[in-house]
Amino acid sequence: MTKTPKNGLTYADAGVDIDAGNALIDRIKPAAAATKRSGVMEGLGGFGALFDLKDAGFKDPILVSATDGVGTKLRIAIDTGHYDTIGVDLVAMCVNDLVCQGAEPLLFLDYFATGKLDLDTATTIINGIATGCAASGCALIGGETAEMPGMYSEGDFDLAGFAVGAMERGTALPAGVADGDVLLGLASSGVHSNGYSLVRKVVEASGHGWDDAAPFADGQSLGQALLTPTRLYVKSALGAVRAGGVHALAHITGGGLTENLPRVLPDGLGAEIDLGTWDLPGVFSWMASVAGIEEAEMLKTFNSGIGMVLVVDPRAAEALTAQLQDTGETVFRIGAVTAGDGVRYSGRLL
Repeated sequence: MTKTPKNGLTYADAGVDIDAGNALIDRIKPAAAATKRSGVMEGLGGFGALFDLKDAGFKDPILVSATDGVGTKLRIAIDTGHYDTIGVDLVAMCVNDLVCQGAEPLLFLDYFATGKLDLDTATTIINGIATGCAASGCALIGGETAEMPGMYSEGDFDLAGFAVGAMERGTALPAGVADGDVLLGLASSGVHSNGYSLVRKVVEASGHGWDDAAPFADGQSLGQALLTPTRLYVKSALGAVRAGGVHALAHITGGGLTENLPRVLPDGLGAEIDLGTWDLPGVFSWMASVAGIEEAEMLKTFNSGIGMVLVVDPRAAEALTAQLQDTGETVFRIGAVTAGDGVRYSGRLL
């Protein structure tokens, strides 16, 4: 016998609140509007977002795109209830990649997925995304919020980001990398957004809770310290590229210096890095000590204190160092390009 369906069944009864989604759009419109830049043609709410490359100042542009997420760093944000910085992480993981191609980030779109939409949490996260976009000169031009009951446990969510940039034809990086080029390392702000599956294992082994005082950061809980957002290198790196003498940039993410630097080196060229040229941030020495992580593992898992590497003409190294420092970067001369393959290390990290 066929049952008569319940009268009045709605999407909300299935766990999806369309009104909450609309309310979120209204809440985030001011933050998105604050990221507007030349080239943006439409605001939030349409089926697509328009961007005018000519209005942005490009004559013969090549588009560059990048996409990424925040990874299991989200787990710490969810477990601690601190959501204000992970949006910055999301933007940084995309736009820091774009500048490595020599591109200027232009627009950003986010994807926020959860089981049940919490307006306050979502607003805080997307406001963080807008903060990262504004700091990168990149417009938050659109996005998608997906409420999917049954797909995520209560309170869980995921984030993905998509960035588009542009450069004039013929200006792509890497270009001109040669034996003897100098490696300038820009300091990271901490672990950034890679290796957090190992980070969480280290914290578990340490016996500390997220609310305990961080052993390596005065005045912060362990959770807060590990949520320090990824540093945005866009404006300083683009300024260096436009000054001349930059042959390549490498964003030091998962894989560390060991795997990311060779991605911008031509066949037959490698790098020699002196591990004694910068001070290892406390978070890394603490993790290595707690979990007995070997130096080689640290160097191919974490950024180990160097978040971006510029490969530069040795004749421009001094001037570029001064310029980068003027923009607020902490700069280390960490090594040089050499004949051979891969990355070779001297000195000690730990």
